[in-house]
Amino acid sequence: MREELARPWARVYVAVIDDSIVGASVVWIVADEVHVLEVATHPSHRRRGVARLLVSDVLRLAHAEHAARLYLEVRRGNRAAIQLYRGAGFTTLGIRARYYADDEDAVLMKLALDPETGAVVPGTDEVSL
Repeated sequence: MREELARPWARVYVAVIDDSIVGASVVWIVADEVHVLEVATHPSHRRRGVARLLVSDVLRLAHAEHAARLYLEVRRGNRAAIQLYRGAGFTTLGIRARYYADDEDAVLMKLALDPETGAVVPGTDEVSL
């Protein structure tokens, strides 16, 4: 996390409840794109809107940075995260076979934004899950 905080193109958000970190997100700003590297919630705080709040913060950052696109990878088996990202407007772009150290595939997802208004530009899935 310290390395990410030191990078000028990285942004780290944390969710805190009662002085405890219960979630975090890490993103990189690359030209007119935002790359979501991590959205994580402590297991004891899942299904309580923490990740949704973190994703909302990322979308606000993307708008402030006039980003046109956001990209992320998510484990193919992580249905809850895929549903969360779909709810934010992300669509599937491709599959990265055996992407993770345990050989699980990653789903590459994309969200397009109007860089001026920050409005989500509807997209369509390019691959089926």
